[in-house]
Amino acid sequence: MGRVSFGMATTENLPRWSTTDLHESLDARSFVGSMEQLGADITRLINRFDDGDVRAVEARAVSSDDGALADELIDAYNAVGGELETLFYFTYAFVSTDSRNDKAQAVLSEIADQEARLEPLNARLADWVASLGVSELAAVSERVAGHRGPLERLATRTTHQLTELEENLVAELQITGSGSWNRLQRDVTSQLTADVTMPGGEVETMSMPAVRGLATNPDVGVRRAAYEAELATWPTVGTTVAAAMNAIKGEANTLNRRRQWGSPLDVSLFGNAVSRPTFDAMQEAVTDALPDFRRWMRVKAQIHAKADGSNGDEGLAWWDLVAPLPTAGQEVSWEDGIETVRSAFGEYSPQLGGLVDRALDEQWIDAPPADGKSGGAFCAPFFDGRSLILLNWSGSAESTQTTAHELGHAYHNTTLAGRTSLQRNLPMALAETASIFCETLVVESGLAQVSGAERLALLDVDLQGSNQVVVDIRSRFLFETELFARRQRRVLGVDELNELMTQSQLEAYGDGLDQSTAHPYMWLLKPHYYGAHFYNWPYTYGLLFGLGLFARYQEDPDHFRSGYDDLLSRAGMDDAETLGQSFGLDVTDVAFWTASLDVLRARIDEYERLANELGLLA
Repeated sequence: MGRVSFGMATTENLPRWSTTDLHESLDARSFVGSMEQLGADITRLINRFDDGDVRAVEARAVSSDDGALADELIDAYNAVGGELETLFYFTYAFVSTDSRNDKAQAVLSEIADQEARLEPLNARLADWVASLGVSELAAVSERVAGHRGPLERLATRTTHQLTELEENLVAELQITGSGSWNRLQRDVTSQLTADVTMPGGEVETMSMPAVRGLATNPDVGVRRAAYEAELATWPTVGTTVAAAMNAIKGEANTLNRRRQWGSPLDVSLFGNAVSRPTFDAMQEAVTDALPDFRRWMRVKAQIHAKADGSNGDEGLAWWDLVAPLPTAGQEVSWEDGIETVRSAFGEYSPQLGGLVDRALDEQWIDAPPADGKSGGAFCAPFFDGRSLILLNWSGSAESTQTTAHELGHAYHNTTLAGRTSLQRNLPMALAETASIFCETLVVESGLAQVSGAERLALLDVDLQGSNQVVVDIRSRFLFETELFARRQRRVLGVDELNELMTQSQLEAYGDGLDQSTAHPYMWLLKPHYYGAHFYNWPYTYGLLFGLGLFARYQEDPDHFRSGYDDLLSRAGMDDAETLGQSFGLDVTDVAFWTASLDVLRARIDEYERLANELGLLA
């Protein structure tokens, strides 16, 4: 048994978040009191809905009394929704950094119970508003007028709602159904460790987030050792996590059928406020661009092959997908990485640059990998425009980009601080706008300052991310599409899920990837699959929409800045097409998506040219 390692040797210097300015702990009197208050407030709200007969009613003329009731209910619903969200993320801050925290897990289940009591009121409000008419209510209610976008979407959703009693039952059963299965996947994968046999023969036992962080290690031997450790370790939890996948997707199929949705994709598109023509236009452009990304992967494979004496003719090995170039610099310190982000953000505006220091000063960020910590990264809204940012810092340029991405989400959250709970319920496709835009700021700032090998290395980091969001997300969409279809007929075992995953990777990556190194367990480790509907494609939307916005920024920076924050603040209020039109972007047109992908094609072309000029190709 080797020594246990949870990441870099310098993890003690990385920031950890703090939530004590809200409550000292889960046992604090203030927190216990807030939990009790939440339960009481939800009870009062349920009673008020009952007293006002807020549910599906016969169509009738709207009165001033209806307007007064709508004002009251929307204010109360927003207050309770905001209260629940804050308590959830306060508690999740403990669970996401230590899934073995039984106290936090128990409290999180209590919050889920309260959410299950609140959720049916959302359906009842939708039925009531649809019965009376959003336009008619807006004429007599200031709150309805201010929430017109979200309420119109709720009203539209009523054609896919079950009866009131059935929706109540679904909300309760999902706590012990898909919600528990989701938690199982998260807990099992976060607590898993793997033995990594390093190139020198020493064995290190590492947390899975740390093992996956080795994918950006400059030593190909270390990267391959981590990959092999993954493939040896994931099967130990394969049966358990496959059960979670089958349960979640099976429940989703049943509810979709009962709610009369045409397909799981229809549910996802509606939830993301994206129309089918917009989605189809994006997918057409992505499909056309896949050969260019495969070309990039083959060029990268040749660079690594020449450096390590391997054969790059079969395409890029999986363990080299996010690897730094052999000519790239060594480990990036936290201080250098955060300064890169701060500098690029500051070039856009003092407000964006200042966000970095605010996040550090107010301890928003939890950066080091750790046993029991969730893998990957996320940014969650907290309170008063503040966020919680989880990272698994690996000391790479890719980690710097991830930090910029999550801080972009945090900036978006500051623009939403003045919005109500209903107004800031962001569709994921639109929630990725600010994060991608901020990543692009960092890339463009860096490219403006470097040339030669340094420029190639920066292009490499950028194209790694774009490849993940365009090509790998394409494989995930293919996987999930087929998964939903097969789950209609039967339960899928580990072997079938593995086969489906590798087939999807073959279709998306093609000859850009050495298919003998494909990763069959990507379905197991990605939490993105463990929800009811397609979670992955909105990342592609966010990347390409963000690039389109960046082009508008370059054309007229001052005009763009004047409207950008308002656009972000309205992401939960308008649909994708309306938000695009506010900047003169027609997202229903294939040409828009092609133009964004052309930006990436140009970077691929430059990457190949620089690699040739520097004599790096095998």
